[in-house]
Amino acid sequence: MSQTPAETRPAPKHWIFLLWLAAFYLGWAALVQLGGYWETVIAHWPIALSMAFGSYFAGSTPMGGGTVGFPVLVLLFDYPGSMGRNFGLAIQSIGMVSAAIYIFSVRTPVNWKLLRPAMIGSLIGTPLGAAFVAPFLPDIWVKLLFAIVWASFGLMHLVKLKELVNSHETDVSWGRLDPYIGFALGASGGIVASLTGVGIDMMLYACLVLLYRCDLKIAVPTSVVIMAFTSVVGIGVNVLLSRLNPAVYPMSPAVFANWLAAAPVVALGAPFGALVVNLISRTPTILVVSILCIGQFVWTVVQEGVSGLLLLSAIAGVLVMNFVFMVLYHIGRSRPLNVGSLPHLQSQSPQIAIESATD
Repeated sequence: MSQTPAETRPAPKHWIFLLWLAAFYLGWAALVQLGGYWETVIAHWPIALSMAFGSYFAGSTPMGGGTVGFPVLVLLFDYPGSMGRNFGLAIQSIGMVSAAIYIFSVRTPVNWKLLRPAMIGSLIGTPLGAAFVAPFLPDIWVKLLFAIVWASFGLMHLVKLKELVNSHETDVSWGRLDPYIGFALGASGGIVASLTGVGIDMMLYACLVLLYRCDLKIAVPTSVVIMAFTSVVGIGVNVLLSRLNPAVYPMSPAVFANWLAAAPVVALGAPFGALVVNLISRTPTILVVSILCIGQFVWTVVQEGVSGLLLLSAIAGVLVMNFVFMVLYHIGRSRPLNVGSLPHLQSQSPQIAIESATD
């Protein structure tokens, strides 16, 4: 996507974001007051405090708020993985949506070439994963899948942090491959998100920064938007399935109770992260997040007593994901020109475009 020069970019429309906040807080207050839920909100203050930090990271990094909510509920409060997943999707349907509305209202650029097909893929993959995979996956596997995905993300950033932060390409494309890449990411990432509540954002982000060499100022907002979209789809599908067959697709009452307490916090926390990250260097934030991602892997292994073949499988999962990241990195690095910067070549395959540009 071409980044519009600042002087010609449409003016921000902050009123859209403010209108959203007003509508949300009025609706939330009415729900709590009419339902008599004030005691519930107060009783669940620990998750609200946790999500104050989680929502900031959600808006400023390619991590959904569920990345903090999942380990807090599952590892600290000993809830099952399904509850952590459903809470992650539910809370992100407020926090990430709020951040996405802020991103669009201030006209922050995103990469629509991958985002549009990724949304279509997510619309297919997320319901399929929720209906046919999530209910039948053992709880320990859900916890380990979450730990593996984010430990891989953390390790990748610790190794390539300096180079990723210094990448400034904004108009990136692989020509005709873009829709297929985006759809594949959306479909597979949607399945991952249906299991853990997060993951599709990291997958799209990793592809943008490694394969497309995209500037973080575009890659991060793009990952926020896809996670917002997937969260709404995911929690909507899970609620519907729980109504149709609660025995197979249970929805714990604790999801709603924790959501009530945390929702008013994340509605502002995630947009605040999206705002602050444009004013300061991303390096310290991503460095802290990367260390936390690796730390939660160790925490999960110790907390769940993972050992033997299962432990080896988890470590192998981290190594395999980072191998995939390295492959994407080297393919992206081998691209000698910005294909997307040549309009007449955008419809061609990358190899044809490269040969045409060098003739």
